[in-house]
Formats: sequence, structure tokens, C-alpha cells
Amino acid sequence: MPANPESPFTNTSWLTTGKNNAPVIAVHAQPGAKRTAVVGVHGDRLKIALASPPVDGKANATLIKYLSKGLGVSKSSVRLLSGDTSREKRIEVVGLSTDDLLEALKKLLSDG
Repeated sequence: MPANPESPFTNTSWLTTGKNNAPVIAVHAQPGAKRTAVVGVHGDRLKIALASPPVDGKANATLIKYLSKGLGVSKSSVRLLSGDTSREKRIEVVGLSTDDLLEALKKLLSDG
């Protein structure tokens, strides 16, 4: 399914809540990109380009670092729930409300 050019915030089906109401992001990772950035939606997932190859967990590490820095939380607050070896991932973010997470992701998207 191709990436959707519309804002990923018009339909947030990629965002759910997990344990203790922590936000969970359904991500479609695109490793090997020129730069790391939120680039839109891919089906029902937030598409994030990663400037790391999908080798030895490098892309996962880049994703966690990018999200923790962009969301203003520690790396330990960003947990990979599923998709360790897949492009389709589920990421839990502890310590942010869903609204705060959406605002931070909007800023990441606008910063490109």
C-alpha cells in the first residue's frame, strides 16, 4: 500500500493505547533512507524513514533514538513492543499523554 501524502493527523488509526494508557504507535519503518524523519502514513501506520540500514538492530536503535529525542523522553521510555525484524513495528511511549505525543509528532513532521 503506498504512502498517503495527507497529514497523518487527519486519521490517527496508527495510534492506540497500551498498558496503563501509554500511547502505542503503529510504525511502518523505511530503513536505508537519506534522512530520519516522519514522512506520512502507510496504510494504518505512521511511516518513519530511517537513515540506518536494517542490519544488526541499527534501524531499531535509530528509530528509538529519533523518537525519544523528538518526543522529549528518555530512550528507556520508548519501547519496541513488536516488529524487531520487520518494517511493521509497535512502539510504546511511556510518560506522555496521547495529546502530548500527537503535538510532539506534529512538530517532528513540520521540522522534516
